[in-house]
Amino acid sequence: MTSPRLRLPFLQPSQAQKHVTHNEALRQLDLVVQLTVRTTNAGTPPVVPEQGDVYALGVTPTGDWAGHAGELAAWLDNAWHFLTPYAGWRAWDETTGELKFWNGSDWLPLPVNTQNLDGIGVATSSDLTNRLSVRSPASLLSHEGGGHQLKINKAGASDTASLVFQSNWTGHAEMGLSGSTGFSIKVSPDGGSWTEALTFDPATGTAAGAAVQGDATDTTPGRLMRADYGYGPGNLLGAVSEVGGTPTGAVIERGSNANGDFTRFADGTLICTAALLPVACTTAEGALFASAAITWDYPAPFSSAPCISGSAGANNRFIGFDGPGNTQASCKALSATSDTAAFSPSVIAIGRWF
Repeated sequence: MTSPRLRLPFLQPSQAQKHVTHNEALRQLDLVVQLTVRTTNAGTPPVVPEQGDVYALGVTPTGDWAGHAGELAAWLDNAWHFLTPYAGWRAWDETTGELKFWNGSDWLPLPVNTQNLDGIGVATSSDLTNRLSVRSPASLLSHEGGGHQLKINKAGASDTASLVFQSNWTGHAEMGLSGSTGFSIKVSPDGGSWTEALTFDPATGTAAGAAVQGDATDTTPGRLMRADYGYGPGNLLGAVSEVGGTPTGAVIERGSNANGDFTRFADGTLICTAALLPVACTTAEGALFASAAITWDYPAPFSSAPCISGSAGANNRFIGFDGPGNTQASCKALSATSDTAAFSPSVIAIGRWF
């Protein structure tokens, strides 16, 4: 008779040579108690086994192990002894340095509970604050057949969810949601004083912070120009405007109407030009000249009287000005008395629109 689990032989009443049966039971106990195997999934017997060596055999053992798949093979007293393990038996695998268990068909590493752990340290130690700690040249988070997201969640809007970048354990940069729901980037020279370099409004997406222009007059070197404070292809040409002498509109504005053409500049300069209707000098101006009176309404008003000039368009003809105003100029076309044919004067006025 044998025991039901380890099949240890029992001593029988009036049995002779009881020590043989007892020793056989002890030998089997010696094999399975604190079980250690040289390797699992073994297939070929060693050429020179050592006394007491135990191998966990795989599915296709050969040689002296043939026909004993899944059993334990122990070298004792110059012979192989075989023992069938039960599901749940544990053995230390000397080759892999792991504690394994027999599931009825294979030796597997012990299952590890990965839920609600106090901490995990990879090549370093975790603590109560850094419950996951990794010391490594790099860390890889990859997809599983599609995209991949890394999520950092915080309890409330006033809390912090961010990434901090350190040098020798001193923080020098931080990005994320710091005390609000707006994304921000902060920098620090010493880990103590921080500057909010860039922030993004969560509702509009507009940017602000120390790295961005504070107003239209801010020309601090290195700052980013705001679209509404700077100029580019979208607002270089258009309607000019100003507040207190500071431009608030486009850089150049051009226009035309029945009175001529005008160009306004953001600095306040206004240039008006026109080709006036043909006139003939029929009024005698003494013995040498004849004249014609002209009134020019500017195509755009000046803030004060401009500087004005013109051309009669031919030799012996010229234009004189009686006195320009803010909105019009009084001109006089002059020509030689012998040349009274009609001609088209051209005029130009330069001044300021504010």
